Amino acid sequence: MQGVILSIITGILISIQTVFNARVSERVGSWATTTLVLGLGFIASLPIFYLNNDTSLFQLGNINKLYLFSGVIGVGIVFCIMKGIRHIGPAYAVSVVLVSQFTVALLIDTFGWFGFNTIAITWNKVVGICIILSGIILFKLKR
Repeated sequence: MQGVILSIITGILISIQTVFNARVSERVGSWATTTLVLGLGFIASLPIFYLNNDTSLFQLGNINKLYLFSGVIGVGIVFCIMKGIRHIGPAYAVSVVLVSQFTVALLIDTFGWFGFNTIAITWNKVVGICIILSGIILFKLKR
């Protein structure tokens, strides 16, 4: 249950953050906003890191170095969603993001990419994605 609650909170925070980012980028530009957002995130997380007496920052050991690329991916995420919102609006942009995110997550589960256990793809999962896509198409249709 905790995972579901945290995921709901994440969805709320992502929606609010992306709208805020799009508004800031209207004034200062997309790259300035991306830099600001990620820089402020670093500044906000560093004291929390130290307050938790976490000593693992540089103990990367056997971590696949590819996974450290996630910070660079974060730059792409912030930049692309801001641009997407400015072009097609928050609800449609977030809907498209969710479908693509869900689809890639399903592929990661199905093929066991990045060391995850494989989970068989079933027709109900494929139908679920199709229903979500249909919902987005219906949402976007004009009267």
